[in-house]
Amino acid sequence: QVQLVESGGGSVQAGGSLRLTCTASGYYVNFCLGWFRQAPGKEREGVALLTNGGNPTYADSVKGRFTISKDNARNTLYLQMNSLQPEDTAMYYCAATRFYCGSWNRNYYGYWGQGTQVTVSS
Repeated sequence: QVQLVESGGGSVQAGGSLRLTCTASGYYVNFCLGWFRQAPGKEREGVALLTNGGNPTYADSVKGRFTISKDNARNTLYLQMNSLQPEDTAMYYCAATRFYCGSWNRNYYGYWGQGTQVTVSS
């Protein structure tokens, strides 16, 4: 059973930085991981994904500010978030998919963490 546990959320002022961590267990090397977020009253959306070859892909809203990376030895996924803005405020989720690597469709991700809250004040 795949389990994903996020950490690293918090409250920061606009322009600040946070690094989110997702620790995976019961994980298969051919799974692909990604970060999604959900703001109050909005649908869950993709933020940054790793494709089949481990290449990163980003939502337009975070390009140049967020960086996704993975430590294979530790089965850990990271999201470095810089230049945070109030519109980045959301619950951030780590997700895993076996067959749809790089897909932005949240319905293709069968495994989810519990989420970690990020709040950015102006």
